[in-house]
Order: sequence, then structure tokens, then C-alpha cells
Amino acid sequence: QVQLVESGGGLVQAGESLRLSCAASISFFSIKIMGWYRQAPGKQRELVATVTQGGNTNYADSMKGRFAISRDNAKNTLYLQMNSLKPEDTAVYFCWAATTSSYWGQGTQVTVSS
Repeated sequence: QVQLVESGGGLVQAGESLRLSCAASISFFSIKIMGWYRQAPGKQRELVATVTQGGNTNYADSMKGRFAISRDNAKNTLYLQMNSLKPEDTAVYFCWAATTSSYWGQGTQVTVSS
């Protein structure tokens, strides 16, 4: 089984930055696509960003220009750099990866105060 462990969440003020990390128990060689989703209280889970094994990235429109997804293949770690954070970015952020199956991390809380 694949384990995904997120870290880096916390409480920040609007306009500040955070970098989330997702450590995978499997080589990125075996992962076809990987990304971040988030879920705010009372709302459905939504896409933040994804990156394929070939390096193609995709972002939700509301995150374009503020968030950046990246990976360290040697460390099997996925990152999400979040800049210019807004209160509406407050959510639990989940790491997701797919081989021939889908896997989810436990999530890390990001809270942005005004």
C-alpha cells in the first residue's frame, strides 16, 4: 500500500505564504499523477493542482498565479507553495496520488486569518 503524509499546514495571516509537503512511501517512478485537493468546512473537496509523471501541471483557476506545485523525485516528496494566501483558502489540504489505484493522505489544516 502507498502511504502519503502531509505536513506544513498551520495558521497564517492573509497575504503570507506556506509550503506544504507530501512524503510518499513509493517511488515517483510508480506514480502516474499526483496532486493536491482541499476541503473547506461544509463544502465539497475541490482540485487545487496536479502534476503528471511527464511533468505536466494543472491548476484550478482560483489558484493560478498564487500556488505552485512541484516535486523532488529523489526524496519522493511533493510540494505546494502557497503565496498571497486569502481567508477563503482556509481548508484541509489533501495529498493524492495514483498508480493503478488512488491514494489519499490524512490531510493538513491550513487556516488563514484576515
